[in-house]
Amino acid sequence: MRTRKKAGRRESMAAEEPMMDINTTPLIDVMLVLLIMLIITIPIQLDAVKINMPVGNPPPSEIKPEVLRLEVDERSHVLWNSEVVDNPADLERRLAQVAAQAEQPEVHLRPDAKAQYAVVAGLLTSVQRAGLTKLGIVGSEQFVP
Repeated sequence: MRTRKKAGRRESMAAEEPMMDINTTPLIDVMLVLLIMLIITIPIQLDAVKINMPVGNPPPSEIKPEVLRLEVDERSHVLWNSEVVDNPADLERRLAQVAAQAEQPEVHLRPDAKAQYAVVAGLLTSVQRAGLTKLGIVGSEQFVP
């Protein structure tokens, strides 16, 4: 004869019937250990692109690059190879002509420490807008304290 006893919310069968509940805590522990082992054993994927680079020094270039010197003096005047350029439209036109050359020159920008930042930033923007890619800022040691 089966008798049911009420224990809390659950109804349990008499002592002669086997318990049907499974303890899942050890199963979860084993799954977590397996997951950690899997994560550790998977090789780390790097986002690097492997490139075979040539070994040794490159041959010296026989052609010396043309250098365009742009300066901003202490009164924030723009100088094109030591020649004052007052008109921004004239500067844009000159930069477009230089950018259209087959071999673009190197642009060396030398701002004075007392020059206005807006003028130097505008000059950098003009050089970028013209499409010149070889740009270097020269004389930055004057800004180091």
